[in-house]
Amino acid sequence: MVKGRVSRGTVYLVGAGPGDPKLITVKGLEALKRAEVVVYDHLISEQLLDQAGPTARLIYVGKEKGRHARTQTQINRLLVRTAKAGRIVVRLKGGDPMLFGRGGEEALALVHAKIPYEIVPGVTSAIAVPAYAGIPVTHRGVSSSVSIITGHEDPSKTDTTIPWKRLAASSETLVCLMGVGALVKTVDGLIRYGRSKTTPCAVIEWGTLPRQRTIVGTLSTIASRCERLHLKPPAVIVIGQVVKLRDRLNWFERKRLFGLRIAVTRPLDRADRLAELLQGLGAEVVTFPTIELVSTNSNGLFKRCVDRIEKFDWVFFTSPEGIHWFQRLLAAQRKDLRVLGGRQIGAIGPKTASSIQELGIRVDVVPRTYSQEGLLEGLKPRRLAGQRALILSAQGSRNVLEQGLRAKGMEVVRVPLYRTVIPSSLRRHVRGAFSQPFDYVTVTSSSCVDHLAQALRACGFSKVLRRLRFASIGPVTSSAVRRAGGRVAVEARVSTVEGLVETITRAVRPRT
Repeated sequence: MVKGRVSRGTVYLVGAGPGDPKLITVKGLEALKRAEVVVYDHLISEQLLDQAGPTARLIYVGKEKGRHARTQTQINRLLVRTAKAGRIVVRLKGGDPMLFGRGGEEALALVHAKIPYEIVPGVTSAIAVPAYAGIPVTHRGVSSSVSIITGHEDPSKTDTTIPWKRLAASSETLVCLMGVGALVKTVDGLIRYGRSKTTPCAVIEWGTLPRQRTIVGTLSTIASRCERLHLKPPAVIVIGQVVKLRDRLNWFERKRLFGLRIAVTRPLDRADRLAELLQGLGAEVVTFPTIELVSTNSNGLFKRCVDRIEKFDWVFFTSPEGIHWFQRLLAAQRKDLRVLGGRQIGAIGPKTASSIQELGIRVDVVPRTYSQEGLLEGLKPRRLAGQRALILSAQGSRNVLEQGLRAKGMEVVRVPLYRTVIPSSLRRHVRGAFSQPFDYVTVTSSSCVDHLAQALRACGFSKVLRRLRFASIGPVTSSAVRRAGGRVAVEARVSTVEGLVETITRAVRPRT
């Protein structure tokens, strides 16, 4: 129903998964993208909420200990009222909506109101979180069954309905959700009903996320260990012999960058690739783009150059964005990339070259060192005197290439295609993000550095700037860091996003 025509006034009870925003199902993500209203719980990832359409209304109804945004009755009424208004509603719930998520209650309210609805199951934390801690809830020869219980029963009940005596007598796996507050009561009850004090036990905090922490002990020691290490919800408790398998199967917490908090400061439309690479290695990534690209007014220079482009022997692109802005500006003149026919093309690095070649254009020169200086070095064997060059770049970018080509006897015209500005949201992001320390702050251009430094100073974080450990993409960016008063902790050997990630990884001790 999600893929085809969506009827009006429909509610989708969608499981968001255990924490990692990528663990939502394909069907759940499709529903979220179509939603006109998203009613979401506590701990739902902002990255996931960003997948909702730009016009979708987001309504928080989260429940935290001692603080409920809305009661369950109010939530039920909200779903009914919004759907009756003809809206496509997604009720976004952590984990799976039908496992201790009160999805059944909400579905019954919709049935009573004759509201069409669908249930989109989610990845439950009862299985996913132990898996991320290297603990399979079942394992041949160790455990052939698993019981899932809640540590947060209905407070209006006069007595528990959990069969503690039977669970204690079982040698199989027991998973307890929302049970940190009742941990002492849980382990004491299991021991009292006959479960061995030496039964292995693990408590996994913030499971599936880079801040995941796993505390291992036995039924007799786990509560005191968690108290000593200040463990807080959300957490999943696993009890049983399967916990012993963690020593060999602990894959997530052994990732090279696990436990590191890294800031990604890239242009708005280019932050994803760097963030994905770092997250894939286990880092907690906070993205706040420091650059927004906007068009610039060349006062007719661009049109004049394009109209007589056959007079240029060379066309140089100094960034991956350059070719895309060039293509966009050409389209405004009802022209396309065929105007480059017969010109020799120079690119500042492999990413820029790749962006050009993806559009079917051959690149003649790509330097070994990815900078304007490197590009000039790569042109040394060529006779350029008397030839004409067109440089397509960002407004205000360095003019090293222009000066170097002129020194070689070329006639040079440089046309700015776009300019960098500070995103309006940068200060707000900086205030929130820098409330906790970063292990590294990645910077990929001088503009990234300058804009971040301005935002930090505007927020009164000048001292923070001096303490940051910058991970720089190359020498030019490193110089900008030092001019701003910052410290370069690592500099990429190869000036690409992949090279930057590799350098950060090399700087971190291998995990055993």
